Amino acid sequence: MTLADQIALAHEPFTVLEQGGRVWRLNNAADCSAMVAGCAVRYVLADELTRLCADLAFSRGARALECADLLRVPHRSLWVEWCTRPWYRALKANGFPLRTAPGSDSGRRGALLRASADGRSGIVRTCWSAGADNGEALASSVEAYFDFDTPAGGAPTPPADEGEDASRAQVRDSAHRESADVIARCFRFRYERSWSEYYRRAALAPPVQEALWRHALGTIALDIPLLLAFLLLMAARAGLPQREPELAALNRARRHAGKRPVLGHVEVRAPLLPEFRGPVYQTPGRSSRNVPRLHQVRGHLMRRGGALYWRIPHLRGSARAGGIQKRTVIWTFDARPPS
Repeated sequence: MTLADQIALAHEPFTVLEQGGRVWRLNNAADCSAMVAGCAVRYVLADELTRLCADLAFSRGARALECADLLRVPHRSLWVEWCTRPWYRALKANGFPLRTAPGSDSGRRGALLRASADGRSGIVRTCWSAGADNGEALASSVEAYFDFDTPAGGAPTPPADEGEDASRAQVRDSAHRESADVIARCFRFRYERSWSEYYRRAALAPPVQEALWRHALGTIALDIPLLLAFLLLMAARAGLPQREPELAALNRARRHAGKRPVLGHVEVRAPLLPEFRGPVYQTPGRSSRNVPRLHQVRGHLMRRGGALYWRIPHLRGSARAGGIQKRTVIWTFDARPPS
């Protein structure tokens, strides 16, 4: 079962009991149920596409997130989900020291995007499940709003119907120039309204507030670069391989059994990228004593006009087997469609 189906089936409210005996309802997966079920499109990422998007977003030297002019959410409402395990593995491979509980990498993650008509601004809310049986579906207490047209030195504003929020926060990537850091420039993070009010009423000590905020922010912040990489690949002229599973027979059987039909979705795979398994590059005309030891070169992205060049991860160094023939993939982009 997809995470979208889990959330669509979630109806139990998420409540907490305050010290005074009051029951407080907090916005969670059940409150996202109707929005996920009503999304224009629901995308389910294949594991290799999850790894590719993570590499594009987090590899040293990657510049995918500097391409704000190429980014656009293709629908007013959009759901994107992926398996947690390949995502965690890609994060660890790119240097993130994740501290996870046993079994927490066996679930699924997803993001609900609500965008403006031109796809350039909107709100993101993330959800997840954990455990071998995917466990309970949960939604982040933090949401992000964005505007890809935010100028350098500016700040995005919330959608008109959301109002201002003084508690909004910025996330920076120290590896990027300030003007090129799309997340710092175009995104702001804040508690969802019910959670913001709940923590405000709790009157917690500042160190506790800070610890809670950092934990809550961690449930969404790392998802944003992966989503941006996915949107970038979707905007490429060649697009991504997609397939809609045939669910008619399955849903007839579920209706006959008194079960809710599963939601339709689009499975999205990575473009065919040559994975290096054979000969490695050796600089011609150099003795083996001068050739560097065999080592892995991380993938990296370069932009030239409307084209992005992705140098796929490859081995480099001393070898007797010859040279790598191809290790560059080019994605081209059309001009941004009019709003």
